Amino acid sequence: MQDIFFPMFFHMIWCVLLYAVLTIVRAPSVWSIGKGSAVAKTFKQLEPKISANLANQFEWPVFFYAICLLQIAAAKEPEPSLIFLAWVFVIGRFLHSAVQILTTNIRLRGIVFTINFLAVIGMWLLTFDT
Repeated sequence: MQDIFFPMFFHMIWCVLLYAVLTIVRAPSVWSIGKGSAVAKTFKQLEPKISANLANQFEWPVFFYAICLLQIAAAKEPEPSLIFLAWVFVIGRFLHSAVQILTTNIRLRGIVFTINFLAVIGMWLLTFDT
């Protein structure tokens, strides 16, 4: 199995975890559990942030998956630098989620996104640099 598969797998697991957390934070309003409680109010504030972050997981990452699938289809082991950039991207997605959900720091979120963006651009450039 190619090493490029593992970053893809971990990003998919991250998306599954985000869906699980979104389900949990929506539970009080969907099931009328603990309405008015401090926890329900906190969940209500987090829900749009988690939802927006989950949507972000299916925007720029499409290009990440596309290049990874091209690497797998090539049936040869990718360069170590490409694998490194794949992990930079996935770790960056974790950080992007944390910044978007837990803070209101738009600058930091932009910096983290830029790192993700450049990692994927680098993966594409390394793939077609022949």
